[in-house]
Amino acid sequence: MSDCLFCKIVAGSIPCHKVFEDDDILAFKDLYPQRPVHVLVIPKRHITSLATATADDAPVLGSMLARANEIATAQGSPDGFRVIINNGRVGNQEVPHLHMHVVGGPDPVGPMLKRL
Repeated sequence: MSDCLFCKIVAGSIPCHKVFEDDDILAFKDLYPQRPVHVLVIPKRHITSLATATADDAPVLGSMLARANEIATAQGSPDGFRVIINNGRVGNQEVPHLHMHVVGGPDPVGPMLKRL
């Protein structure tokens, strides 16, 4: 999609701090990180959300999840991480291009689960 922010990042017309890339996915640092490690993982092909994903998208969705540990570990969160996918308006999806947040790293106020 020509007006999609993440499609423009994939095309190289908007810069990003890339941390991983292969033929199907791109991972880059979030501009407004919520944790010491906060990476967005997106499919290079435009998929609006999980609600619009089809069975044909299963390989790229699987690749995104399969790379999460590698990305988190390489970025400084070897002891664990969270994967978050916001979906649609009610799910607080801000960019209408499927994206997965990989968040982790040292927690300055104690274990993350204590805050949930």
